[in-house]
Amino acid sequence: MIDDNINYDYVTEYIRNTIAKNEGLLKEMEEYAKENHVPIVNPEVASLILVLAKMIKPSYILEVGTAIGYSSILLSQALKPGGKIITIERYEKMIEIAKQNIKRADLDNTIGIMEGEAEKILAELEGEFDYIFVDAAKGQYMEFLPHCLRLLKPGGILVSDNVLYKGMIATDKLVVRRKKTIVKRLRTYLSTICNHPQLDSTIIPIGDGVAVSRKIANSE
Repeated sequence: MIDDNINYDYVTEYIRNTIAKNEGLLKEMEEYAKENHVPIVNPEVASLILVLAKMIKPSYILEVGTAIGYSSILLSQALKPGGKIITIERYEKMIEIAKQNIKRADLDNTIGIMEGEAEKILAELEGEFDYIFVDAAKGQYMEFLPHCLRLLKPGGILVSDNVLYKGMIATDKLVVRRKKTIVKRLRTYLSTICNHPQLDSTIIPIGDGVAVSRKIANSE
């Protein structure tokens, strides 16, 4: 697991020692991610996205960025009976590992992986999703947004991970030259979702920063 955190270490440690720990396959996947430097959500972010999903009991979840399938398997706990998850991944190695993990979790009929570039897949995807989780290439979040808005059901939740990017989004003092483009794009993304007429949004400083947005219903 890539352990990017923008919070004080003692706050992160306290939260992680307090929230419930995963067991079984999810725990194995956490250990695998840590040992092999695979980017999955941090424990406190995992807890947040699961609680948010359980609050709305989604029938259909869309995830952008599968990695080894950790978040999809986690979020499957919140689905309504018969619910489905579509998750998008471009890296073949991650896809194969994710497929193995999904099979081990006996979720072959619940979680479907779409293979390829997220922006292209999103542009062609149809349907309406109750919950969308974006955890992919941070520099492309703005390109994903129009598609996510189109696919998100009114009243649905959009969660975007890693939006404060090691704190660089909040202050130029931390910005590394080679990361300037990503920082600029993420700042634009956050400004857009926080001022978008179709969204109610907030930014939560846990993990590497999480943005939570709700699509406003037409009647509101």
